[in-house]
Amino acid sequence: MIDVVLPALNEASAVAWVVGRMPAGFRPILVDNGSTDATASIARAAGATVVHEPVEGFGSACWAGLQAATSRIVCFMDCDASLDPVALPLLVGYVEREEADLVIAERIARRGAWPPHARLANRVLTAEVRRRTGLPLTDLGPMRVIRRDTLLGLGMTDRRSGWPLEMVLRAAGAGLRVRSVPVEYRERAGRSKVTGTLRGTVRAVLDMSRMLRVGSTAIVAHDDTPGRHHGGKRPCT
Repeated sequence: MIDVVLPALNEASAVAWVVGRMPAGFRPILVDNGSTDATASIARAAGATVVHEPVEGFGSACWAGLQAATSRIVCFMDCDASLDPVALPLLVGYVEREEADLVIAERIARRGAWPPHARLANRVLTAEVRRRTGLPLTDLGPMRVIRRDTLLGLGMTDRRSGWPLEMVLRAAGAGLRVRSVPVEYRERAGRSKVTGTLRGTVRAVLDMSRMLRVGSTAIVAHDDTPGRHHGGKRPCT
């Protein structure tokens, strides 16, 4: 059984679909991050394990889910129906075959699925990550797969929107093999608390910019030796 962490805040319109699409052998762990709707009860009725995390923040929810997970490999993904859980076995396969240590879904967006301001913010941040780490990433998407003990060993500290970026920076600094895999990105159900509003996107960008400004120097041990990347392990694409 492979655990799938689903951070959620007021996702009543999407959670049944997400949990219902979970592949065989994958256990959904929904982390309710203060929902005021029926997200938790719907998730439980659909068969998910429900964890309540009262401390607000995407990173707080992810961390709570990681603590609740027990599987050797752990997955993370949004619970808004923008990403289909049926893609998870594809990503997990790279980790199981030891072809990658961290696998990130590269979002291939349907028309209208990705608001322009959110797409631009992601593009700018990803370009900065490429510049600082040498990783050939084009997206910092929320669907990820990594071994649980590997993630715990990275020493993650962010509990807000900087969590996805910190994971990549720490993985690069530790010399992990990072691979991106194209996955279809659909229009989400309901309104996003981050990308659906300009204010939410600005808040996420500020959190990630803070992570780049404060943490990247210590996190990323960049090696400029020709032909080497991050401790000698070559990034995957």
